[in-house]
Amino acid sequence: MKITVVGTGYVGLVTGTCLAETGNNVLCVDIDAQKVATMQQGNVPIYEPHLDVLFQRNIKADRLKFTTSLQEGLEFGDIVFLALPTPEDEDGSADLSYVLGVAEEIGKLIASYKVIVDKSTVPVGTAEKVTATIAKNAKVDFDVVSNPEFLREGFAVDDFLKPERIVIGSSSEKAIELMKKLYNPFVRSGNPIIVMDEKSAELTKYAANSFLATKITFMNEIANFCEKVGADVDKVRIGMGTDSRIGKRFLFPGIGYGGSCFPKDVKALQKSGKDNGYDFEILEAVIEVNDVQKTRLIPKVSAYFNNDLQGKNIAVWGLAFKPETDDIREAPALYIIEELLSKGANIQAFDPEAMSNVKQKFGGKISFGTSMYDVLANADALIISTEWSIFRTPDFSKIKGLLNNAIIFDGRNLYDINDMKKEGIQYISIGRKEVK
Repeated sequence: MKITVVGTGYVGLVTGTCLAETGNNVLCVDIDAQKVATMQQGNVPIYEPHLDVLFQRNIKADRLKFTTSLQEGLEFGDIVFLALPTPEDEDGSADLSYVLGVAEEIGKLIASYKVIVDKSTVPVGTAEKVTATIAKNAKVDFDVVSNPEFLREGFAVDDFLKPERIVIGSSSEKAIELMKKLYNPFVRSGNPIIVMDEKSAELTKYAANSFLATKITFMNEIANFCEKVGADVDKVRIGMGTDSRIGKRFLFPGIGYGGSCFPKDVKALQKSGKDNGYDFEILEAVIEVNDVQKTRLIPKVSAYFNNDLQGKNIAVWGLAFKPETDDIREAPALYIIEELLSKGANIQAFDPEAMSNVKQKFGGKISFGTSMYDVLANADALIISTEWSIFRTPDFSKIKGLLNNAIIFDGRNLYDINDMKKEGIQYISIGRKEVK
């Protein structure tokens, strides 16, 4: 099949590359000429595990191409995916200006029947808006389908190639048939293609992300309460997770969620509720708790230094909002660094992938190391804010030898409390007893 993907961010580039991997011919459209030139040369502009191999293979096979021309894209593809940004607006709603702007142009340029697919995460009713916007100028038939993505950064390629489910929101049998034909190669193991109306499909994505964010936040609340009463959140988590109704995933406490999806989608669903006369009180609480949780370690760090962080050198391991990505959007590490800088501390940071993005944000305000151990030299304490695999089994003797004080503030609960005691490291984590 011939597929056009408009927008080459995380979702668009993964979508286009993975669709090409199953033999489709894919043309990706982006207005950024420099980015398009970079991709045409075989360079992936984002970090996503395994994407580079598929990307280069399909360019070499001439199945994956790039252009800045939307008209060329519309002439090429039978199915046109809109994988455009929907950033958070000032009032918390999703900004649809990119989506509707492209829809406006599609209406002027479309010359034959196309299936236009909303792949971006969009509020309920967006398919109707896109349809109306295209219809103002279109002189041919078309269908608009809602097909939300369920891609986890760091696992996006696997999630696309082996999806747990495909959601197709459409009332057009013609469009549904084309979408099923496109996705059948990805569900040969029997995972479902679920067909529903457009509004239900749009809400499904928001509901899923908001539920997961709520689950994370609930465990963070339990962890905070554990600290008050002397319970161990790890034991509570295991006890809860063995209940099949609850499950083991998303029960790990920490310093809050971040990234491009959860913060934006929770706020967008909350705002959508208000716009329709409904208050999502649970989501209001989730947002409030998560905002506080991001800097949950700061009072503990401050207390250790007798509320005087002026001139203290703090090492930070992890800057991305999660491992296996260079994405720093709403990353808890950024909030921690801002707080520490405001209190006069010096920051020495390391992350396997995200340092260049953080340099753009902080410039020369913080320093960076070439390795995880570099940043420990002359540091007064270590903070762990992202659970990268390389941080899981470090050389604790080396850590003790490099730090001025043998203390770790762990926002991701990477280490066993008893092991830390044996290593002679003071260890302060989330929802567990402090090791002195």
